[in-house]
Amino acid sequence: MQPATGLAWQRTRVRDHWARLSRREPGRPAIRQEVRALLREISEANPRWGSPRILGALRTLGIPVAKSTVEKDRVRPRRPPSPAWRVFLKTHLTELVALDVFPGPPVGFTVRFVLIVLAHDRRKVVHSTVPEHPTAQWTAQHLREACPWDTAPEYLLRDRDAVYGEGVQRCVTRVGLDQVLTAPRSS
Repeated sequence: MQPATGLAWQRTRVRDHWARLSRREPGRPAIRQEVRALLREISEANPRWGSPRILGALRTLGIPVAKSTVEKDRVRPRRPPSPAWRVFLKTHLTELVALDVFPGPPVGFTVRFVLIVLAHDRRKVVHSTVPEHPTAQWTAQHLREACPWDTAPEYLLRDRDAVYGEGVQRCVTRVGLDQVLTAPRSS
């Protein structure tokens, strides 16, 4: 069966419309290679110039370019990498203890928590205990027992657990430890 003549022209028009749209390139027109090369040449010759200054130089030459294009295509000077976490650990290994509280396996239908203080230089457990309900004051007391005045290390590595409340913060300040916090949600 032939479609009605009233609908045939509409179908043809819709088909042609979408064919035209599919042939067209979406987005902004591409930047010419000569402009990109000039942009890179300017940024290499002037390593201290930022994107706004390079953009101004290009516009002075009569080349209209967006700031995002300059930021994307400019050459950035290589910086030496910053010291990594591993370097920090190697440097301060003898002055670092780690503190962690984590749930242990259930014993007799009760969940117990494990508090552990670990010296990193020898991978030695300095202090450990298994409470049923750890609090900030309880954690502070065991931290004082693990790090007495004469043997207190310089750095305390810990996570962001809620059990390290005000009592632990005061204890850490009194003992003279610098806290190194792990990244959020890293454990």
